[in-house]
Amino acid sequence: MGQGYSSSSSLPGLGRGGDLTLALPDECLASIFGKLGCHDRNNCSLVCKHWKRVDSKSRQRLVLVARSEISLWFPSLLARFSSVSVLSLKCSRKLVSLDDDALARIPALLPSLKKLKLKGCVDVTDNGLIAFSLHQPPLLSKLSFASCGIGNRGIVSLLVNCPSLKDLTLKRLRKLDAESTPLSFQQQSCFKTKSKSDTNDCYGFGKLEKLCLKDLHNARLFIPLLCSSAHSLKTLIVCRSSGNWDSVLQSLQTTSSTSSIEEIQMDNVQMGDPGLVAISGSCPRLQVLYLSRATDCTNDGLSAISNSCRKLRKLHIDAWSRFGSQAICEEGFLSIATKCSGLQEVVLMGVPITVISLDALATSCPVLERMALCNTESVGDSEMQFIGAKFNALKKLCIKNCPISDTGIKAVGKGCPSLVKLKVKRCRGVTKESMWKLRMRRRRLMVSVDSGSMLMAEDEIDNRGGTVQAAVSPPKSRTSTSSSRTHDVNVICSSRGALLIRSRFENALRLNNNNRRRSN
Repeated sequence: MGQGYSSSSSLPGLGRGGDLTLALPDECLASIFGKLGCHDRNNCSLVCKHWKRVDSKSRQRLVLVARSEISLWFPSLLARFSSVSVLSLKCSRKLVSLDDDALARIPALLPSLKKLKLKGCVDVTDNGLIAFSLHQPPLLSKLSFASCGIGNRGIVSLLVNCPSLKDLTLKRLRKLDAESTPLSFQQQSCFKTKSKSDTNDCYGFGKLEKLCLKDLHNARLFIPLLCSSAHSLKTLIVCRSSGNWDSVLQSLQTTSSTSSIEEIQMDNVQMGDPGLVAISGSCPRLQVLYLSRATDCTNDGLSAISNSCRKLRKLHIDAWSRFGSQAICEEGFLSIATKCSGLQEVVLMGVPITVISLDALATSCPVLERMALCNTESVGDSEMQFIGAKFNALKKLCIKNCPISDTGIKAVGKGCPSLVKLKVKRCRGVTKESMWKLRMRRRRLMVSVDSGSMLMAEDEIDNRGGTVQAAVSPPKSRTSTSSSRTHDVNVICSSRGALLIRSRFENALRLNNNNRRRSN
C-alpha cells in the first residue's frame, strides 16, 4: 500500500502521476484504512490529499486530548471528520479542559454521533450538557462521564432530550455527590415546557437499558432514576459506590410492574440479604448475577434468588467479608445449583464447595460450559476427579489457589470430553510433568499455567514476561549432583518483583556453594 511511480504510467487504470491507489474505489481504500492502528492511519492521512479525503470520510472513531487549546480549532477538526460516530474526549484533571461552548457544538458538527465519552473534563458544567442536549441528537445511544464537573441538571437534561439514549455510565462525579439532589426533574428549569402529566412519568421519554455507576458516594440519588427506568432497564452495574443499596433495590418493588433487569453486577458495595430479596422479588427475568465483596450477603439471600430467578445463566460470587467470617457457604450455592437448571457459567471465589454441591450442579445444570473455582481449601483432588467424571459439557475450567495436585489434573485430562481450555493458577501441588503429559494426551486442549503454579527448571523461564514454557515442552532429566539440583529447581512467580527476589536468592546460593568448595 502506498504510492508507486513507474515509467509505464500510460497503462489502463494506473491513474495520473503513477498513484496505484487511484484505481481503487474509495470504499476499498477506506476498508484498508479501517484495519490499521491509530498511529499508522494518522500517517496515511499525510501521504496525499486523496488519502486524507478518504480517511476523513471513513473514520468512525476519534480520540482527542481535550485541553482548552482545542476549543479554537474544534469546529474545523470535527468538520473534517464529519462521519465520526464514536467520540472520546480525555484530559487530565490538573489541566484546563475544553469548555461548555465547544461541547455544545458537537451535535451540529457530528450528525452521526452514537457514542460520546468525556474523561477528566472538569470545566464542562451542567450548562454545557443542557446546551448539548437541546440539539436532541437523534442517534446518540451511549454516554460516559468520568471525573467531570457535571451535576444533577446536566444529567437529567440528557435523559430527557436524547431520544435514543440507552447506555449511561457515571464515574467519579464529585459535583453530583456534593449536590445531594436526587435525579428527579419535577423542579428543574429545563423541563418547564413539559406538561404536568408528562412530569409525573419520570424519564418516560427515554428507554435507558444500561446504567453503570462507579466511585459515587450517595446511593439514594438514583432511586427516582431506577424506579422510572425499571420497565426498560436491562443491565445495572454498581462498583465501589457507597451508600445503602438495600434501600435503593427495595425501591424497585414499589413500581407497578416487574422490572425488566436481566443483569446485575454489585462490586464492593454495602448490600446484604434485603437487597438480594428485593432483586428476587422485582427481577424475575434475571440472567446474570455478579456479587463481589458484597459485605452483608449470606446464604439466605442466595436462597431467595434461587426461588424466584430461575432463568439465571451466569453466577459470579466473591465471598469476601469485612470481619473474615464466612458469610456465603456451600448451603447458599447449593440452593442455586439445584433450582437454576439453565446455568452456563459459574465463578466461585472463596466459597467452600465440596463434592455434594458439585454433584447437584452436574445433575441439575447439564448445559454448564464455564466454571472457575478460586481461593478455597475445600477443592482438592477428589473434587477434580468428580469434575472429570461428571461434567461432560464443560468447555472451560479455571482452578486458582486450590490444594490440587497432579492426580486432579490427570483426572480432568481423562474426563471432560468437551474441555477446550484449562487454566491453572497458584496451585503449588501441580508439577510440570503432569502438565506436559496432559498436553500430550489432549493436543487440542489449550493449557494455561502461570509461572507461580509449579516447580520447574531455570532455563525454561522467560524472564522478560515471567511466562512458562514447560507446559508445551517435554521435561528435562535431572542431574545427580547437588549443585545442579540447587539451580535446576526453583519456585517461580509471575511478577517482576518476585523474579528479582529469585535472582538475588540464587546469587546468594551460588556464593554459598563457592565458599563451601573453597573450604573443602
